[in-house]
Amino acid sequence: MQQTTHTPLGFGEVFDLPVAVDLRTAARAFGIHPGTAYRLIRQGAFPCPVLRVGGRYRIPTTHLMRILGIQERPVYAVDLEDDDLTVPLDARSG
Repeated sequence: MQQTTHTPLGFGEVFDLPVAVDLRTAARAFGIHPGTAYRLIRQGAFPCPVLRVGGRYRIPTTHLMRILGIQERPVYAVDLEDDDLTVPLDARSG
């Protein structure tokens, strides 16, 4: 049997997730083995709501992020790639 390593989901990767994720991705976000995630679901102890869609489990990303302590997506007042950053905000046109 081939042994695989399970790399936890990075902080930046969480913001690229779709509206709902599969159980393996959620397990990765929590830093647990997928087998442990399935066991927690069977025991009714998974840390966030789980949807059963067909024969698959789906976890809403908003609940996943909330459990991870990420309340909302960061928003920047100024585009970080803007070439016009040296001009004061009140002097910019637009």
